[in-house]
Amino acid sequence: MIPVKGFSGQKVAVLGLGRSGLAAARALRAGMAEPLCWDDNPAARERAEAEGLVCVDLRRNGAFEGVASLIVSPGIPHLYPEPNPVVAAALEAGVPVDNDIGLFFRSFAGSEWNSYDTPPRVIAVTGSNGKSTTAALIHHILTEAGREAQLAGNIGRGVLDIEPGGDGSVVVLELSSYQTELARALTPDVAVFTNLSPDHLDRHGGMGGYFAAKRRLFAEGGPDRAIIGVDEKEGAFLAGQLSEGPVDDRVIRISVSRKLTGPGWQVFARKGFLSEYRKGRQAGSIDLRQIKGLPGAHNHQNACAAYAACRALGLAPRVIEDALHSYPGLPHRSQIIAEADGVTYVNDSKATNVESALKALNAFKKIRWICGGLEKEGGLAALNAAADQVIKAYVIGREAAGFAMQLKAEAQVCTTMEEAVAQAMADAQSGETVLLAPAAASFDQYDNFEQRGEDFTAQVWQRLAE
Repeated sequence: MIPVKGFSGQKVAVLGLGRSGLAAARALRAGMAEPLCWDDNPAARERAEAEGLVCVDLRRNGAFEGVASLIVSPGIPHLYPEPNPVVAAALEAGVPVDNDIGLFFRSFAGSEWNSYDTPPRVIAVTGSNGKSTTAALIHHILTEAGREAQLAGNIGRGVLDIEPGGDGSVVVLELSSYQTELARALTPDVAVFTNLSPDHLDRHGGMGGYFAAKRRLFAEGGPDRAIIGVDEKEGAFLAGQLSEGPVDDRVIRISVSRKLTGPGWQVFARKGFLSEYRKGRQAGSIDLRQIKGLPGAHNHQNACAAYAACRALGLAPRVIEDALHSYPGLPHRSQIIAEADGVTYVNDSKATNVESALKALNAFKKIRWICGGLEKEGGLAALNAAADQVIKAYVIGREAAGFAMQLKAEAQVCTTMEEAVAQAMADAQSGETVLLAPAAASFDQYDNFEQRGEDFTAQVWQRLAE
């Protein structure tokens, strides 16, 4: 646990008692603060009270008298589309609003660092797609290289649940726009921006607000190294804002759409080969085509970002390459769950929007595609760019018929995962891939995308065992 600093003897309100909220309350208590907790869900309050935490209705008049700060969980809106009433009350009372990420950055450093040969480092990863894989991949590479590393934030453990940093250790954080937008402190040593595509626009008041939330990770803390995906205009703009000139190697540009040139520091992937160039000369090269845990151009972008982050910490290219070959992939993210009779079964339940689903479709050929769910704004037309790779789509979800009508590929309305998997497996032939890449949220049929992916995996294994 990272005890929170700066609030000893003060009252701090905590809104939302999920994983991050409970961790924040515990860490505040460990730092000698007095956390006042609230969640609209009675069961969440009961769990907190069972740990000896005090729950106070933050909705009542005068709830913020004598309160030093309000700590808000990521899922609770603080500005758009409308501020949560508790957040609005705190702002009206002049109480600062923060989150667990802000608490972490103000509390992580300790006096014991003065005796370390190498102070702990923090690598923070954000972006629209690929940030989970990139963060997990960086953590894997560091661990394989013998470095002490912890993975936290939007993946792994709650950021305040991790252990204090040891000599030469590294903390790898995956940070969503919800987390970067609100944190009052953001000071990573290395910051990574993977890419940007429309998502969570209602929460951020549009694309500009969404980009601004991501940009805060770089603008607020001034990382020593910034690794920026420049395949979208926003990334190219951000890299330009951060760089002092063409030779400024504090900015490492990455791409999977073109060769990057110039006297700076670049990492790019073309035709399955990763290349690193620095000061106009090639410094490293890796053949990514045979790495099973990283299929497709989108994962090659993740590999470029992870490679650049680890190079920024001084790891050698060959050490990174060896670790890439042992990377098993993340559950629900282009995860190969089975291979039988020449058919490959891939779980990419995390592909909850059109952009990420399109990347999954482009990573494989001869696809039996299971898709559908709670459709997001913007429509599905972009998916038709990969129609040639799809032999047939098997559509699930309560609105499966409407979803299927928007697809250029042949589509069959199945509604349930059980029917979709049964039909796809019955149709599949050697050399084909049965791919779950929903291009939609899971909430019409499942609690979360993990549960959807687990259902797909269970259905596949059940039929393979028959």
